[in-house]
Amino acid sequence: MASTVPDPAYAGREYPATEAYAVGREKLREFSTAVGADHPAHHDIVAARGLGYPDLVAPPTFAVVIAQRAESQYVADPAAGIDFSRVVHADEGFTHHRPIVAGDELRTVLHVDSITQRAGISMISTRCEIYAAGGEGAELGEHVASVTSSLVVRPEESA
Repeated sequence: MASTVPDPAYAGREYPATEAYAVGREKLREFSTAVGADHPAHHDIVAARGLGYPDLVAPPTFAVVIAQRAESQYVADPAAGIDFSRVVHADEGFTHHRPIVAGDELRTVLHVDSITQRAGISMISTRCEIYAAGGEGAELGEHVASVTSSLVVRPEESA
């Protein structure tokens, strides 16, 4: 059976950029409705363009949708030792360099910044750097946003 304790050797690891995520209008509308973001720029193209955006603009927290795709590389890696059923999401932070808008093609690089273990609990800090897809191949374009996450992995219960 694989270990269910996060491997501290993963601290400092950088994962390859994800495949491009195409930001769609309907996805933005659905997300905006789900989080109660009712500003017209999230739902109405005319309103968004009237404010100077090229298309619908994402609420700031939409970046988590893109970040979680990248984080899944780490969480799904059996050698990393993450039992997702024991994960508690402790904190999330967003830094936007420009708004995310419908029509964006975004790629993300995941960094496992730190893994600290105390009294059987593992605290993991990750950082997702989100970039515009840079054309052909593996190039990254404009830096769009950064998403930091803190995860707590509870220990296995003893029998």
